[in-house]
Amino acid sequence: MRQDGDRSPADRLVALMDHLGLDAAYFGTPIPRDISGLATGHPERVAGAVLCVPHRLDPAPFAEIADRVLMIAGERGPAAEATARAAARLPAAEHFVLPGYEAPGSWADAVADRTEEIAEQIIRFLQRLTTTGRRADVPGSAASEGRHAGISYRIEGSGPALILLPFFLAPSQWGPALPLLARRFTVVRLGGPHLGGVASLEDRAQMATYQAMFRTLVETIAPRPGELILEVGCGAGSLVRLLARWLDGGNPITAVDVNPFLLEEAAELAEAEELADAIRFIKGNAEALPFEDEAFDCVCSVTVFEECDADRAMAEVMRVLRPGGRAGLIVRALDMPQWWNLILPEAILRKVEAPPHSVGPAGVADRRLYHRMREAGFVDLVCFPFLVTLDRPGGPIWRNREDHVLSQLSPQELSVWHAARERAERQGLLFMAHPLHCAVGTKPL
Repeated sequence: MRQDGDRSPADRLVALMDHLGLDAAYFGTPIPRDISGLATGHPERVAGAVLCVPHRLDPAPFAEIADRVLMIAGERGPAAEATARAAARLPAAEHFVLPGYEAPGSWADAVADRTEEIAEQIIRFLQRLTTTGRRADVPGSAASEGRHAGISYRIEGSGPALILLPFFLAPSQWGPALPLLARRFTVVRLGGPHLGGVASLEDRAQMATYQAMFRTLVETIAPRPGELILEVGCGAGSLVRLLARWLDGGNPITAVDVNPFLLEEAAELAEAEELADAIRFIKGNAEALPFEDEAFDCVCSVTVFEECDADRAMAEVMRVLRPGGRAGLIVRALDMPQWWNLILPEAILRKVEAPPHSVGPAGVADRRLYHRMREAGFVDLVCFPFLVTLDRPGGPIWRNREDHVLSQLSPQELSVWHAARERAERQGLLFMAHPLHCAVGTKPL
């Protein structure tokens, strides 16, 4: 019998639907992998699916239900590219483009940016499905909120069930559209550590090499007993919980994030691991940290400065550091190739080794991290690019990267990819690696 932690998202969603008395439901998700197993293994339970501004999308799992799939994207950005490629392979699916909109990456707040248009398209599409016989059930008697199969849920509205899965990093999640959607549907919002961005952040933090990279950063920062530590952009608290366990209560730790949904998840996960008293979670923006000058001895931040104005955020880190304090920053290295341990033709390698576009207009995701830290005034810089290995095929982080690859390959190339993948898996050599830039600097005395 499998342990609960090994259950797939599809198994969890089926268990939750049974708990809510739903044979079939409509689904909305920005992360297609969260429902892809349901689409392939239980297509009869998916009355309709809205893929809302997905920045990674393997269309293959949705082939059987393509006639009840709506893809929403902007005109530019990773989601525009992903849905355009998917539309060519899913001609029966609907594809709606938000005029003039660009979603730069997984942190894009699309529902807040284009609330009425997105809600209107979801309502129109699902009502059309209803007229063709694709009807979602109305939930049976269930509490307005609860937890089942490791998934938390909150219910509001009335009518057919519309299950909304979490966005990756969007601060507003589905919130702005809820009043509009709840007029037509019983909206069931999901959360917990097994779905959305939280699942990816938790999975990432469990990777041995990711922990090794973070430990190297912390050891280079070298917090002394009693020094105050701040993590900027803590997300689900996956790394700050590691830090709290490593330091074993020797240092007060504060963690900030701009995303209230992730902060709520972070607090619940910390409490579940009996670390609630070790970490103080606060809502805050990296570009305007809610602290007085010289409030901390050590600051760390991991894969955040790609998504904000990096120079402003570095200035804020410098401001809240005490003289002699140390700051450690890690960003994705989009100036270096991704690396898959597969024997592939050169034409396919050129596609799969190209890093995905995942950096904001003022962010940093290349070697300029080191120069920009120097320009921000940090001294005694210790700089170390680091290669992180992913070796859990099928896990959230792996799927996040492989789905991007699969969406770019032609049918012939997909056959070559799957053959190479199966060969590596039989040999126990299926893994990939991607680079990051890391640096620790000191605020001058």
